[in-house]
Amino acid sequence: MALAPQRADVPVTIDASQCIDGCTLCVDMCPLDSLAIDPASNKAYMHVDECWYCGPCAARCPTGAVTVNMPYLLR
Repeated sequence: MALAPQRADVPVTIDASQCIDGCTLCVDMCPLDSLAIDPASNKAYMHVDECWYCGPCAARCPTGAVTVNMPYLLR
């Protein structure tokens, strides 16, 4: 059985293949500072498992790399 390419249980997932090196738009938009730039890859990731599901991080991403995994009951 193949492993999942990324965690699905975090509120925000970022597709590293679409994330632009050095772009900080999603990090700048997060009101909780839940997103950060990984110094090794220079790409965004969710470093704190906390989210308001507000969505500006995904809306601001120019490539669509950011996905807010909104729980079913909040939709």
